[in-house]
Amino acid sequence: MAKAPVLTPQADDFPRWYQDLITKAELADNGPVRGTMVIRPYGYGLWERMQGEMDARIKETGTQNAYFPLLIPQSYLTREADHVEGFAPELAVVTHGGGKELEEPAVVRPTSEMIINDSFSKWVQSYRDLPLLINQWANVVRWELRPRLFLRTTEFLWQEGHTAHATYEEARDFAAHIHRRVYEDFMVNVLAMDVVPGRKTVKERFAGAINTLTLEGMMGDGKALQMATSHELGQNFAKAFNTQYLSKDGRQELVWQTSWGSTTRMIGALVMMHGDDNGLRVPPRLAQIQAVVLAIKGDEAVLAKVREIGDRLKAAGVRVQVDDRTDTPFGRRAVDWELKGVPVRIEIGPRDLENGTAMLARRIPGGKEPVSLDALVSLLPKVLEEDQALLLKQSRERRESRTTEVATIDEAVEVAGAGGWARIPWAVLGEEGEGKLADHAATVRCLVAEDGSVPDADDAPGNVAVVARAY
Repeated sequence: MAKAPVLTPQADDFPRWYQDLITKAELADNGPVRGTMVIRPYGYGLWERMQGEMDARIKETGTQNAYFPLLIPQSYLTREADHVEGFAPELAVVTHGGGKELEEPAVVRPTSEMIINDSFSKWVQSYRDLPLLINQWANVVRWELRPRLFLRTTEFLWQEGHTAHATYEEARDFAAHIHRRVYEDFMVNVLAMDVVPGRKTVKERFAGAINTLTLEGMMGDGKALQMATSHELGQNFAKAFNTQYLSKDGRQELVWQTSWGSTTRMIGALVMMHGDDNGLRVPPRLAQIQAVVLAIKGDEAVLAKVREIGDRLKAAGVRVQVDDRTDTPFGRRAVDWELKGVPVRIEIGPRDLENGTAMLARRIPGGKEPVSLDALVSLLPKVLEEDQALLLKQSRERRESRTTEVATIDEAVEVAGAGGWARIPWAVLGEEGEGKLADHAATVRCLVAEDGSVPDADDAPGNVAVVARAY
């Protein structure tokens, strides 16, 4: 009788495979309140690595981290009409505290434009105070009707940047810089994800923004996932909070603003873009454990060598973990590390020790081969970089092979329904066609220029709409 697979095969049931993997790789559990999640240590370790890489890139722009309150006076949200309308269905509202009804209800932070602008209006007085560049790492709550771990949860973790500038051009350029030099650079070079940078349509842009820039990734089943967004807010929030500065010419001027964010959704993307039927495949540059050294048996000489190899790799800058838990069967441990997607396993037993070798198992391309123990330290960095590049290549090849140029709305719907992406001229689709896509569970993920760059305007000549079903 055939042995049951550890995970539901992707081809049989992709959503079930995703849920199996989240659970069995010990990334997260459902929380006690519907739509919430408990992020387990291995999953949180991935988030910490993402935080570290992103935070360094954010700080290189001159942005500083701060923290703002979780509770926002409800009246603040009514100051910008489009913003409150966009978020109203998702709000969690606190009406009682300390055993008493509150004089004014407080909204649990769905995003922080309002509470941060309250501070910006106090902090900005003169052109000398600009640009004001602030980021916070925090949690937010948006009441989710159809939750799915990491992808859509009522509470999630994120970073949100908020900036104020003296001119429209400065704000526009800063939003674009975050989009390409922070988010895209991180996703391509650390997450090994081929993403499409583009511009959201008016219908899909952030509530209260004048422009939203997005990065869209294709998951293993062909659906799209919005990975991060950067928004030009214009002066909408500055008007709502009267955030002004005294210009060099001695005039009171409203600031121009941006906001931008990325979330724990990226962990879900990591699973769905790189995972396979054996589990996760974590890009080596992201992995908190790049290599695990496993003792096959509890032989003292083997244990000593495993620990020695671990120390040597650590000294060489490899993020390594020694697995000397020989009271747990080797096969079970190997499967667990495979599920967790650790890029490299180095397996050592008594026979390997006699031969002066170890068995090198590479998670990303698959396969095993014996390698000299003496060569491990010099070999591993090269192997890890090869596997990082392979993941990015596979991601790009998937997107390119499943993207089709189409000329009609019906063709776009057909491609999206079959698990692919369609590219259709925006002049053909337009806002009317965008409405028709919704009847078939498809959306315009973004607008791109003919050459793949980000267009300067919604109606720029030659704009192409990227159409797909999405998470």
